[in-house]
Amino acid sequence: MSGTRRPLKSLGQNFLVDGNIINKIIQAADIQQDQAVLEIGPGRGALTSHLAERAGWLTLIEFDHALAAWHRDQYRENSAVTVIDADVLKVDLAALLPDVPQKWNVVANLPYNISTEVLFRLYGVHNRLARMTLMLQKEVGDRLAASPDCSEYGVTTVLLGLWFDIRRVVVVHPGSFHPSPKVDSVVLNFIPRSEARAEVGDEDLFRAVVKSAFSMRRKTLYNCLKSAEFAKMMDCGELLEACAIDGRRRGETLSLEEFALLSRRVTDLLRAATVRS
Repeated sequence: MSGTRRPLKSLGQNFLVDGNIINKIIQAADIQQDQAVLEIGPGRGALTSHLAERAGWLTLIEFDHALAAWHRDQYRENSAVTVIDADVLKVDLAALLPDVPQKWNVVANLPYNISTEVLFRLYGVHNRLARMTLMLQKEVGDRLAASPDCSEYGVTTVLLGLWFDIRRVVVVHPGSFHPSPKVDSVVLNFIPRSEARAEVGDEDLFRAVVKSAFSMRRKTLYNCLKSAEFAKMMDCGELLEACAIDGRRRGETLSLEEFALLSRRVTDLLRAATVRS
């Protein structure tokens, strides 16, 4: 596409123009022959042509209507390429990515303003993915690799860490984009695990436990948990005591295994309450 088209600030558009970084992303994606690939936010197509050459099927989700139309025209004679003109946050990913033996490979240069929301949505379909190669703001990438008891450690660290092995591919500096962002980016590989890193009981409750623990970072774990919807049917003090976790701690100090322990206990308590009722 013509380089004269001005990127839309409202969509957080920073187009990748560095050929060296493009090659590293394509290599890291490790696309297998006849694999189904999803590219989120193809933009001007810096990665798209490489993906189309390698993928058995390629689906593009592009929110910029003009760019979506351009991609549709570019690949009008290629039946293996599908262009979806839509906001990825409103697309039903579970319906789009059918649960088939040949799992999907996801590639994306995510806009900074929606990257965390997209990560949560991709987490929800982790069982349908073979790999994700994502470019994120470096600050977000640092959170994903953070250890407990530091400011970067948070909800995304715990949830994504349950089902993915996450590896850094390359740090990308502002000059690799047009226009140049004000911060560094990072490309990460997400490799889905065949089994969760820890047994959590009910996974919806696990998400609720983790999110509630970080809902008020300056508050104690006890105060955060007792405000959660699931806590209305239990004594949070007894819950924490049964798990041998000090309620005076803060959520950011808990390991994945401790969150899993809490989640299993909450799952058991709610199931027992359901049986009694």
